[in-house]
Amino acid sequence: MKIQTVGFIGLGLIGGSLAKAIKMYHPDVRILAYMRSQDTLREAVQEGTIDQACEAVDGKFSACDIIYLCAPVSTNARYLEALKAFLPETCLLTDVGSTKTDIHSKVRALGLTDRFIGGHPMAGSEKTGYENAKPHLIENAYYILTPGENVPSQTVEAFTAFTASLKAIPLVLDYRQHDFITACVSHLPHLIASSLVELVKDLDGPQELMKQIAAGGFKDITRIASSSPEMWEQICMTNSANILQALEHYQKQLEDFRQELLQKDSEGIHSFFAAARDYRNSIPDTSAGPLKKVYAFYCDMVDEAGGIATLATILASGGISLRNIGIIHNREFEEAVLRVELYDEDAYQKAVALLRKYRYTIYER
Repeated sequence: MKIQTVGFIGLGLIGGSLAKAIKMYHPDVRILAYMRSQDTLREAVQEGTIDQACEAVDGKFSACDIIYLCAPVSTNARYLEALKAFLPETCLLTDVGSTKTDIHSKVRALGLTDRFIGGHPMAGSEKTGYENAKPHLIENAYYILTPGENVPSQTVEAFTAFTASLKAIPLVLDYRQHDFITACVSHLPHLIASSLVELVKDLDGPQELMKQIAAGGFKDITRIASSSPEMWEQICMTNSANILQALEHYQKQLEDFRQELLQKDSEGIHSFFAAARDYRNSIPDTSAGPLKKVYAFYCDMVDEAGGIATLATILASGGISLRNIGIIHNREFEEAVLRVELYDEDAYQKAVALLRKYRYTIYER
């Protein structure tokens, strides 16, 4: 699979970041793009991210070896029909949507199962738009690939290698498996975070003491509730069956726990929390307990030898002890690469100031 020309439909946060990553690691690849905002396209041309701005999805895209569909989930499916009219059989189609079943159904209906590989980069931010795009957004982040039934194995291997060349971590899954997994580990947690926020809003008194006290741990575990309502509406509409299955299981867990509370079942309550703690601690993740204040910030870092060691040395030179440090692989709701955790507020403030002095980009929560 020789990749000389790549097309983008949509050039927001994810599309823009992918285009920038391709230009960084494959500068000879020609990139053309279309989106409704011509101002954004002009900016992308001026910055050198893309080589050609298109005013429509038309025959210009027939020169592409790969086309990334980076518009909203419901819109991507509509572009497939337009593209089919003029695309050569050698052009690979992919998308970046958070759900996959709907678009795979459209691909099957259009007879494109031999040239479509769904994609879901597990990276992102509460911030949106091309202005927040950066070439290392997907660096060291999982990038799920869901090939159509008839895509040749060598094409899957080639696209997997190309994705890895952008410094992402590709994982090939069946699209149905992807949607069930993300319903459990991404979509339902967002629903829960939003419902917790609604709970506090509904039960808080006139003095809003819950809102005041909710800072810290509560904000940590409900941060994802700040994401785009439009995006989550589409996710719920396109993955409702899997979310309902996960939600029903979760409701049963809550009801079981409710019964343990009613019956003062100390042993059952202890077992519930112990099992959750043990499994949570087995997850390869640097995040700390959800109910206490976490002195952690997030930091941009390019994947290069000695990068983490350099940062740690800078902090050590300032007399700052690290509690934990780690790369964030699943960054669907984080815009940074590295999570740095300190022991207390004083160490946190010193570390942020010191790293900013060395021109690191720091994100505080």
